[in-house]
Amino acid sequence: MTDSPLIEIDGAPATVESLSPALAGYGHFTAMQVRGGKVRGLGFHLERLDGAGRELFGSGLDGDLVRDRIRHALATAGRTDASVRVNAFQPVDGPGEHVAVMVSVRPPAHMPAGPQRVKSVPYQRPVAHLKHVGGFGQAYWGRRVAAQGYGEALLVGPGGQIAEGATTNIGFLTGDGVVWPDAPQLHGTTMRVLERELEAAGIPQSCRPVRLTDVPSYEGAFLANSRGIAPVATIDGMTVPTGAKLLARIGELYESAPWDEI
Repeated sequence: MTDSPLIEIDGAPATVESLSPALAGYGHFTAMQVRGGKVRGLGFHLERLDGAGRELFGSGLDGDLVRDRIRHALATAGRTDASVRVNAFQPVDGPGEHVAVMVSVRPPAHMPAGPQRVKSVPYQRPVAHLKHVGGFGQAYWGRRVAAQGYGEALLVGPGGQIAEGATTNIGFLTGDGVVWPDAPQLHGTTMRVLERELEAAGIPQSCRPVRLTDVPSYEGAFLANSRGIAPVATIDGMTVPTGAKLLARIGELYESAPWDEI
Protein backbone atom coordinates (compact mmCIF):
# COMPACT_ATOMS: atom_id res chain seq x y z
CA MET A 1 0.00 0.00 0.00
CA THR A 2 1.32 3.42 -1.05
CA ASP A 3 -0.04 6.95 -1.28
CA SER A 4 0.11 6.74 -5.08
CA PRO A 5 -3.34 6.59 -6.70
CA LEU A 6 -4.54 3.35 -8.22
CA ILE A 7 -6.80 3.51 -11.27
CA GLU A 8 -8.70 0.59 -12.80
CA ILE A 9 -11.03 0.62 -15.80
CA ASP A 10 -13.55 -2.20 -15.99
CA GLY A 11 -11.55 -4.08 -13.36
CA ALA A 12 -8.20 -3.89 -15.20
CA PRO A 13 -5.21 -1.59 -14.64
CA ALA A 14 -5.63 1.68 -16.52
CA THR A 15 -3.36 2.24 -19.50
CA VAL A 16 -2.62 5.32 -21.59
CA GLU A 17 -4.93 3.94 -24.27
CA SER A 18 -7.81 3.12 -21.92
CA LEU A 19 -7.49 6.43 -20.05
CA SER A 20 -7.53 8.60 -23.15
CA PRO A 21 -11.32 8.46 -23.79
CA ALA A 22 -11.96 9.33 -20.13
CA LEU A 23 -10.35 12.73 -20.79
CA ALA A 24 -12.86 13.66 -23.49
CA GLY A 25 -14.91 15.68 -21.01
CA TYR A 26 -18.25 13.85 -21.25
CA GLY A 27 -19.14 11.61 -18.35
CA HIS A 28 -20.23 11.51 -14.74
CA PHE A 29 -18.90 10.32 -11.42
CA THR A 30 -19.41 9.97 -7.71
CA ALA A 31 -16.85 10.41 -4.93
CA MET A 32 -16.92 8.69 -1.57
CA GLN A 33 -14.94 8.11 1.58
CA VAL A 34 -14.42 4.44 2.48
CA ARG A 35 -13.67 3.35 6.03
CA GLY A 36 -13.25 -0.32 6.90
CA GLY A 37 -14.66 -1.27 3.50
CA LYS A 38 -17.87 0.68 4.18
CA VAL A 39 -19.43 3.89 2.86
CA ARG A 40 -22.06 6.24 4.24
CA GLY A 41 -25.03 6.53 1.87
CA LEU A 42 -23.83 3.84 -0.55
CA GLY A 43 -27.33 3.47 -1.97
CA PHE A 44 -27.40 7.18 -2.79
CA HIS A 45 -24.10 6.87 -4.65
CA LEU A 46 -25.42 3.94 -6.68
CA GLU A 47 -28.67 5.77 -7.46
CA ARG A 48 -26.65 8.76 -8.64
CA LEU A 49 -24.56 6.66 -11.01
CA ASP A 50 -27.57 4.80 -12.37
CA GLY A 51 -29.66 7.92 -12.93
CA ALA A 52 -26.85 9.94 -14.51
CA GLY A 53 -26.00 7.02 -16.77
CA ARG A 54 -29.56 6.87 -18.05
CA GLU A 55 -29.59 10.60 -18.72
CA LEU A 56 -26.17 10.85 -20.37
CA PHE A 57 -25.83 7.48 -22.10
CA GLY A 58 -29.33 6.02 -22.26
CA SER A 59 -28.44 3.15 -19.92
CA GLY A 60 -27.97 2.91 -16.18
CA LEU A 61 -25.19 1.33 -14.16
CA ASP A 62 -25.82 -1.89 -12.29
CA GLY A 63 -25.18 -1.35 -8.59
CA ASP A 64 -23.74 -4.81 -8.01
CA LEU A 65 -21.27 -4.27 -10.84
CA VAL A 66 -20.18 -0.94 -9.39
CA ARG A 67 -19.70 -2.48 -5.95
CA ASP A 68 -17.66 -5.30 -7.44
CA ARG A 69 -15.43 -2.81 -9.28
CA ILE A 70 -14.87 -0.81 -6.08
CA ARG A 71 -14.07 -3.92 -4.02
CA HIS A 72 -11.61 -5.12 -6.65
CA ALA A 73 -9.81 -1.76 -6.79
CA LEU A 74 -9.61 -1.52 -3.00
CA ALA A 75 -8.20 -5.05 -2.78
CA THR A 76 -5.65 -4.31 -5.49
CA ALA A 77 -4.61 -1.14 -3.67
CA GLY A 78 -4.47 -3.02 -0.36
CA ARG A 79 -6.78 -0.49 1.31
CA THR A 80 -9.89 -0.66 3.44
CA ASP A 81 -9.76 3.10 4.15
CA ALA A 82 -9.62 5.29 1.06
CA SER A 83 -10.95 8.11 -1.08
CA VAL A 84 -12.74 6.44 -3.97
CA ARG A 85 -14.02 8.00 -7.15
CA VAL A 86 -16.15 6.10 -9.66
CA ASN A 87 -16.31 7.58 -13.18
CA ALA A 88 -18.52 6.43 -16.03
CA PHE A 89 -17.67 7.22 -19.66
CA GLN A 90 -17.91 5.74 -23.15
CA PRO A 91 -14.61 4.58 -24.67
CA VAL A 92 -16.37 4.76 -28.06
CA ASP A 93 -18.81 7.63 -28.37
CA GLY A 94 -22.29 6.82 -29.59
CA PRO A 95 -25.75 5.58 -28.61
CA GLY A 96 -25.69 2.06 -27.20
CA GLU A 97 -21.91 1.90 -26.93
CA HIS A 98 -20.27 0.31 -23.89
CA VAL A 99 -20.08 2.46 -20.75
CA ALA A 100 -16.81 1.92 -18.89
CA VAL A 101 -16.46 2.10 -15.12
CA MET A 102 -13.26 3.70 -13.86
CA VAL A 103 -12.40 3.44 -10.17
CA SER A 104 -9.70 5.61 -8.61
CA VAL A 105 -8.37 4.81 -5.15
CA ARG A 106 -6.41 7.35 -3.13
CA PRO A 107 -5.58 7.83 0.57
CA PRO A 108 -8.53 8.78 2.79
CA ALA A 109 -9.40 12.46 3.15
CA HIS A 110 -11.24 14.56 5.73
CA MET A 111 -13.11 17.83 5.87
CA PRO A 112 -10.78 20.62 7.08
CA ALA A 113 -11.02 21.11 10.82
CA GLY A 114 -12.82 24.07 12.33
CA PRO A 115 -15.37 26.60 11.06
CA GLN A 116 -14.86 27.62 7.45
CA ARG A 117 -14.57 31.05 5.86
CA VAL A 118 -16.60 31.18 2.65
CA LYS A 119 -16.58 33.67 -0.22
CA SER A 120 -19.35 34.03 -2.78
CA VAL A 121 -18.61 33.97 -6.51
CA PRO A 122 -20.87 34.71 -9.51
CA TYR A 123 -21.17 31.21 -10.92
CA GLN A 124 -23.59 28.29 -11.17
CA ARG A 125 -22.71 24.87 -12.52
CA PRO A 126 -24.23 23.88 -15.88
CA VAL A 127 -26.59 20.91 -15.59
CA ALA A 128 -26.16 21.31 -11.84
CA HIS A 129 -28.25 18.27 -10.87
CA LEU A 130 -25.57 15.97 -12.34
CA LYS A 131 -22.16 15.25 -10.86
CA HIS A 132 -20.52 15.54 -14.25
CA VAL A 133 -16.87 15.83 -15.20
CA GLY A 134 -17.03 19.43 -16.44
CA GLY A 135 -15.59 20.99 -13.30
CA PHE A 136 -13.40 23.81 -14.68
CA GLY A 137 -15.60 26.61 -13.35
CA GLN A 138 -15.69 25.16 -9.84
CA ALA A 139 -11.94 24.59 -9.84
CA TYR A 140 -11.26 28.09 -11.16
CA TRP A 141 -13.31 29.82 -8.47
CA GLY A 142 -12.15 27.41 -5.78
CA ARG A 143 -8.54 28.30 -6.50
CA ARG A 144 -9.31 32.01 -6.65
CA VAL A 145 -10.91 32.12 -3.22
CA ALA A 146 -8.33 29.76 -1.71
CA ALA A 147 -5.61 32.19 -2.78
CA GLN A 148 -7.46 34.83 -0.73
CA GLY A 149 -7.51 32.62 2.35
CA TYR A 150 -11.03 31.21 2.07
CA GLY A 151 -11.95 27.57 2.55
CA GLU A 152 -14.74 27.32 -0.02
CA ALA A 153 -16.33 29.21 -2.90
CA LEU A 154 -20.07 29.76 -2.60
CA LEU A 155 -21.76 29.59 -6.00
CA VAL A 156 -24.30 32.38 -6.38
CA GLY A 157 -26.73 33.15 -9.19
CA PRO A 158 -28.60 36.28 -10.27
CA GLY A 159 -29.89 38.44 -7.46
CA GLY A 160 -27.43 36.94 -5.00
CA GLN A 161 -29.29 33.62 -4.88
CA ILE A 162 -27.15 31.01 -3.09
CA ALA A 163 -26.97 27.58 -4.73
CA GLU A 164 -24.12 25.43 -3.39
CA GLY A 165 -20.43 25.41 -2.67
CA ALA A 166 -17.84 24.62 -5.33
CA THR A 167 -17.47 21.12 -3.86
CA THR A 168 -20.12 21.15 -1.13
CA ASN A 169 -23.77 21.63 -0.35
CA ILE A 170 -24.70 24.31 2.18
CA GLY A 171 -27.46 24.29 4.76
CA PHE A 172 -28.72 27.11 6.97
CA LEU A 173 -30.21 27.01 10.46
CA THR A 174 -33.37 28.81 11.45
CA GLY A 175 -35.09 28.23 14.78
CA ASP A 176 -35.21 24.48 15.29
CA GLY A 177 -34.86 23.53 11.61
CA VAL A 178 -32.66 23.41 8.51
CA VAL A 179 -33.14 25.37 5.29
CA TRP A 180 -31.65 24.03 2.06
CA PRO A 181 -31.27 26.61 -0.74
CA ASP A 182 -33.80 26.27 -3.55
CA ALA A 183 -31.52 26.84 -6.53
CA PRO A 184 -29.78 24.77 -9.22
CA GLN A 185 -27.49 22.43 -7.31
CA LEU A 186 -26.30 18.87 -6.92
CA HIS A 187 -28.34 16.80 -4.49
CA GLY A 188 -25.20 15.55 -2.76
CA THR A 189 -24.95 12.17 -1.07
CA THR A 190 -23.99 13.65 2.30
CA MET A 191 -26.87 16.09 1.95
CA ARG A 192 -29.17 13.12 1.34
CA VAL A 193 -27.75 11.27 4.34
CA LEU A 194 -28.38 14.33 6.49
CA GLU A 195 -31.90 14.75 5.13
CA ARG A 196 -32.64 11.16 6.09
CA GLU A 197 -31.14 11.48 9.56
CA LEU A 198 -32.82 14.84 10.23
CA GLU A 199 -36.18 13.42 9.24
CA ALA A 200 -35.69 10.39 11.49
CA ALA A 201 -34.79 12.73 14.37
CA GLY A 202 -37.90 14.85 13.79
CA ILE A 203 -35.93 17.98 12.89
CA PRO A 204 -37.85 20.20 10.43
CA GLN A 205 -36.40 20.86 6.99
CA SER A 206 -37.44 23.15 4.17
CA CYS A 207 -36.17 24.16 0.75
CA ARG A 208 -36.54 27.80 -0.22
CA PRO A 209 -34.58 30.60 -1.91
CA VAL A 210 -31.69 31.92 0.17
CA ARG A 211 -29.93 35.11 -0.88
CA LEU A 212 -26.73 36.67 0.35
CA THR A 213 -28.77 39.45 1.93
CA ASP A 214 -30.59 36.81 4.00
CA VAL A 215 -27.43 35.45 5.65
CA PRO A 216 -27.63 37.67 8.79
CA SER A 217 -31.11 36.31 9.53
CA TYR A 218 -29.89 32.73 9.97
CA GLU A 219 -28.59 31.20 13.18
CA GLY A 220 -25.85 29.16 11.57
CA ALA A 221 -24.73 27.37 8.42
CA PHE A 222 -22.76 24.28 7.50
CA LEU A 223 -21.02 22.72 4.51
CA ALA A 224 -21.41 19.07 3.55
CA ASN A 225 -19.69 16.73 1.11
CA SER A 226 -18.32 13.20 1.07
CA ARG A 227 -15.47 14.25 3.37
CA GLY A 228 -17.87 15.28 6.13
CA ILE A 229 -19.52 18.43 7.42
CA ALA A 230 -18.15 21.70 8.76
CA PRO A 231 -19.70 24.81 10.30
CA VAL A 232 -19.45 28.11 8.44
CA ALA A 233 -17.83 30.99 10.32
CA THR A 234 -18.17 33.79 7.75
CA ILE A 235 -19.69 34.43 4.33
CA ASP A 236 -18.16 37.39 2.50
CA GLY A 237 -16.90 38.63 5.85
CA MET A 238 -20.34 38.45 7.47
CA THR A 239 -20.12 36.55 10.76
CA VAL A 240 -22.24 33.40 10.89
CA PRO A 241 -22.98 32.05 14.42
CA THR A 242 -21.36 28.71 15.21
CA GLY A 243 -22.71 28.06 18.70
CA ALA A 244 -26.22 26.85 17.96
CA LYS A 245 -27.22 23.61 19.68
CA LEU A 246 -28.78 22.45 16.41
CA LEU A 247 -25.42 22.76 14.66
CA ALA A 248 -23.88 20.41 17.21
CA ARG A 249 -26.87 18.08 16.85
CA ILE A 250 -26.39 17.93 13.08
CA GLY A 251 -22.78 16.92 13.65
CA GLU A 252 -23.90 14.16 16.01
CA LEU A 253 -26.47 12.88 13.53
CA TYR A 254 -23.90 12.75 10.77
CA GLU A 255 -21.35 10.94 12.92
CA SER A 256 -23.95 8.37 13.97
CA ALA A 257 -25.23 7.75 10.42
CA PRO A 258 -24.76 4.10 9.43
CA TRP A 259 -22.00 2.84 7.17
CA ASP A 260 -22.94 0.46 4.33
CA GLU A 261 -20.85 -2.53 3.30
CA ILE A 262 -19.56 -2.21 -0.24
